[in-house]
Amino acid sequence: MATLSTRPRLAELPPEQRRAIWGRRIRRGTVYALATLIALWILAPIWLVATMAFSTPGDVRSYPKQFAPVPFSTETMEFFIEAEGIVDSTLNSIAVAIITMVLATVIATPAGYAISRYLFVGRDAVRLGILSVRAFPIVILAVPLAIIFIDLGMYDSIYSLALLHTALVLPTSVLVIASVFATVSYELEEAAKVFGCTPAEAFFRVVLPLALPGIAASGIFAFVTSWNEVFAAVLLTLTNRTLPAQILFSLDKSGDPFKFAGAFFMLVPSMIFIFFIRRYLFNMWGQVSK
Repeated sequence: MATLSTRPRLAELPPEQRRAIWGRRIRRGTVYALATLIALWILAPIWLVATMAFSTPGDVRSYPKQFAPVPFSTETMEFFIEAEGIVDSTLNSIAVAIITMVLATVIATPAGYAISRYLFVGRDAVRLGILSVRAFPIVILAVPLAIIFIDLGMYDSIYSLALLHTALVLPTSVLVIASVFATVSYELEEAAKVFGCTPAEAFFRVVLPLALPGIAASGIFAFVTSWNEVFAAVLLTLTNRTLPAQILFSLDKSGDPFKFAGAFFMLVPSMIFIFFIRRYLFNMWGQVSK
């Protein structure tokens, strides 16, 4: 009776194959260990902030800090949310981040497509000029724009702040989206035109769906950058502060419970946004998310 062949044991293999197998196992183990350390390095502060945010104020002030929120309490978070200006500044932050994300995506998508698809005089200079904007400190943009906004009557407005945030994220968004469009085969676009599509239809029906994961990643970058930005928010707003500006304004007269609750509260919208957009990121990395 025939039997199925079995894989040879490691000890039965020639020395060269054994060394090759052990080398692969060591490299794989090293990669897993490094990935685990990086994940712990990122997640440990988040876990500490979440633990302190859902502990009692007394536990927050105690030392050493506890590893888990035992007993679980929402007293610290309730104190933070009920503090003056927190709810309004949170709504301002969400509005500014969404406006920034939409403006940056709408502007960067056609710009990135043009840079990746068309050859024109000064193309490399345009790329360098777009990238060079990120080399300037934010104060170089914020101070002149604050003066312009005052003259135009736009100072202390979430829309003026969103315009500045768009200017900050636009260079990176253009370059990221241009790189994404460059990975989409031009032959697919040409095939769509052969089968009767206009250039606009080929873009929206073929190119844009394939580039959507990268565009979504660019949108995440714009949203998170706007949500976390504080210098321009402090400079351009007084009564319509965003959440980072409001927390910074209150830090010097606040205790540890307020600081930990504020840190966790600032993390939540970004984490929720990334959770819902994650399938686009997985698709961009060649995975499928249901």
